[in-house]
Amino acid sequence: MNIFDDLLAGVTGIASNLWPQPSEKPGMSDGKLRPCPGTPNCVSSESGTPTPAVVSPIVFSGTPDDAWKGLKEVVVKLGGTVREESGGYLWSTFLVPVFGFTDDVEFRLDASAKLIHVRSASRMGYSDLGVNRSRVEQIRDAFRE
Repeated sequence: MNIFDDLLAGVTGIASNLWPQPSEKPGMSDGKLRPCPGTPNCVSSESGTPTPAVVSPIVFSGTPDDAWKGLKEVVVKLGGTVREESGGYLWSTFLVPVFGFTDDVEFRLDASAKLIHVRSASRMGYSDLGVNRSRVEQIRDAFRE
């Protein structure tokens, strides 16, 4: 890492402590990822989501175990932190550089359909300028590699 990256990481870490924590921990609802709230700072591949917030799930080949392991590796590689994992559900967080905003990125494994559903949402604000949609596409691209 160079000195600029170290400085940026330090500023982001300090700023992230200034923002409030979520009132409730992310999780599933009725066996699916929660729908987006209707604001443009959330995208999801699960049904019940308003149309502009829809993204495609991640398609995998091979075994569900290998896909799940690969997903966790991609999350860490792209700078995410795995917060919780249980029964085909994964909750991770990503920090937005400089501002320190925390985004929650959740995944649900649908082994029979060979899909990994995804939901990426900002904890704060109204718009994210496309950051969550872009993150999902980065995850999808890295997963394919």
